[in-house]
Amino acid sequence: MTESNRSGPFRGAREFLKGDPFKGRGDALLRLSGLGVVAGLLSAALVLPWAGSIGLVARDTAAGFMAMPSDLEVPPLSSRVLLTTDGGEPFAEVAEREREVVGLDEISPWMTSALMAIEDDRFYEHSGLDLRGVLRAATRTAQGDTQGGSTLTQQYVKNLLIENAESEEEIESASAQTLNRKLVELRYAIDIEERHTKDEILEGYLNLSYFGAGAHGIEVAAKRYFSVSAAELDPGQSALLAGLVRGPSFYDPLSNPEAALERRNLVLDRMVATEVLGAEEAAGYKESDLGLDPTPRAGSCSESDYPFFCDYTMRWLKESDLLGESAAEREQLISRGGFTVRTTLDAAAQDAAQAAIDKRVPHEDSTKFAAQAFVEPGSGRVRGLAQNLRHGFDDERVGTTSINLAVDQAEGGSTGYQAGSTFKPFTLAAALDEGLGYGTSFSAPKSMSISGMTNCEGGRMSSWSVRNAGESDGGSHNMISGTKGSVNTYFAQLQKRVGLCDTAEMAKKLGVHRADGGELGVWSSFTLGDQEVSPLTMAAAYATFAARGQYCEPRPVRSVTDDETGEETKAGSECEQVIKKRTADGVNHLLQQTFNGGTANGLGLGRPVAGKTGTTDSAAYAWFAGYTPNLASTVAVGDVRGGEKHPLQGVSIGGRYYGIVYGGTLPGPIWQESMRGATASLPAESFAGSPGAFGDPKAEPPEEKEDDSDA
Repeated sequence: MTESNRSGPFRGAREFLKGDPFKGRGDALLRLSGLGVVAGLLSAALVLPWAGSIGLVARDTAAGFMAMPSDLEVPPLSSRVLLTTDGGEPFAEVAEREREVVGLDEISPWMTSALMAIEDDRFYEHSGLDLRGVLRAATRTAQGDTQGGSTLTQQYVKNLLIENAESEEEIESASAQTLNRKLVELRYAIDIEERHTKDEILEGYLNLSYFGAGAHGIEVAAKRYFSVSAAELDPGQSALLAGLVRGPSFYDPLSNPEAALERRNLVLDRMVATEVLGAEEAAGYKESDLGLDPTPRAGSCSESDYPFFCDYTMRWLKESDLLGESAAEREQLISRGGFTVRTTLDAAAQDAAQAAIDKRVPHEDSTKFAAQAFVEPGSGRVRGLAQNLRHGFDDERVGTTSINLAVDQAEGGSTGYQAGSTFKPFTLAAALDEGLGYGTSFSAPKSMSISGMTNCEGGRMSSWSVRNAGESDGGSHNMISGTKGSVNTYFAQLQKRVGLCDTAEMAKKLGVHRADGGELGVWSSFTLGDQEVSPLTMAAAYATFAARGQYCEPRPVRSVTDDETGEETKAGSECEQVIKKRTADGVNHLLQQTFNGGTANGLGLGRPVAGKTGTTDSAAYAWFAGYTPNLASTVAVGDVRGGEKHPLQGVSIGGRYYGIVYGGTLPGPIWQESMRGATASLPAESFAGSPGAFGDPKAEPPEEKEDDSDA
């Protein structure tokens, strides 16, 4: 909603509520006449006994009433935000006010009859103010039985002002028991009656009213308490719901059934008195219990089919300018709802990942976690986010968490996990970018000390002792064999050759950043993945290789459609060519070799794939990052209590014992099975051919073509 809309139709009312428009009006009543004045005075004098005598009201309010704003607009009611998969299947509804707007013809006639019987039995006869009702209420109030004299139209106006209030102060002003508020309400009610039909007012009232238990509007209320639609409500159910509008908390049948029963029976009596229900039929309903059949509250990501993807999407919308330029504007639009978000979620990929994770890292009795992210190369569309831990807020319950383990902390995720050898391709990219070839070789013993490296500020790093992991042998290695075997001592020397800072800068170009939002550390062990990152960040980085050097910011939304107008706003990709195409092609060639006798051996998909295993020091965490030309995905496995204190050594996970968990022994099979399902409907594309210049370490790389940086 724009600023002009926010300040337009309700500006006059807000200023009136905050000020004192009647001061100094004298005895203007003597010179004024008309329905508006009479209505205002009678409302103030009879419904608000605290306002004083009729003379006082006349002296202070008459002229002000006539000058009050009266053009109250009826904006679209707040509703839910509907999230669908990329294929259009709904999977979540998010709403601050859970509501489903329905037409009057979709509401049981018993409901409208019950409502008018208890609240306003002359609704179709008056013009906003029912003088007979006011006099009756005043008489009963004088006798000690406090009664309200507001018509349904007046109540509707009050609810509209509360619905559209933008602050606690405005909510209090719209519901305050003051003369000012009552006159504002009445002046608007008279205007509403002139501009809208009775049926429109009644429909609006029933869709706007709050019925307790998080149910806004009659459709949600019918489902909340009876699991039926508003059209199916019988007289007894209608009587109970009609009785709630005056005190939804006090008469809540779920928490206060005795009060609800008494109130329902009162409404049934009123239905008999107004001759909309026979006495014998009413007696039958009064003898029955409340007949509740509750439907749990919805309207949040926790009830979604894919709660973590839902949460990620809603957080993204709050930060994206897709819904508005300012945070306040976006917050208000989300609160208002009434639009459908077509996300980038691929249900096939999501379901395949969930099945593969649950099969190997069950959540019920384990402190271990597994998390996976999918990103589409060339667009940044997030195709899935899966994890074994279920969505929940009970920290004491094993197997649940409210943390989205696949994303950054600012996106509702964790502070990240060290990524291990999945960082090595960034060193490969830096080396290839500087013209080194596949044949670049070093003697790579089991362990060695590396000295002479400098950081990005030119400071000399202290000597670094590095050793190969259990699966890596010593000896001479080049880029191909060093990558296939994930040889630590080879990559330590390659990083020194390229430059520690250049390696870190390459990672940054590919979108790599810390999950906790801190600065990416540049230390000697950078190439071995000593940084805490999220699976989504790594999936996006590897997707850059698949897209031949084009990095795309991850995004979970394809478009947003206004439910009322049908207007669609598309979310464009934010992509940039960050490295040369031939550099990315070279990395793709090297990472394909890991599936041919390397650490990813046996994890292929029957189509061109590239990838890298990752196991951190002491197996604190294990990773697998891999991709096809049209889909990238990463898997991280660790312990929820912290991998550094609880490494993946000598552990049983999913009924299987692991002496040590490597990237290829647990994350790898999860990746393989999930990617098979995720790519089943995708074409089996091939990577671009490996640049010949990288075959000879002494050869100069070819000059960049003019279109080399094109998408």
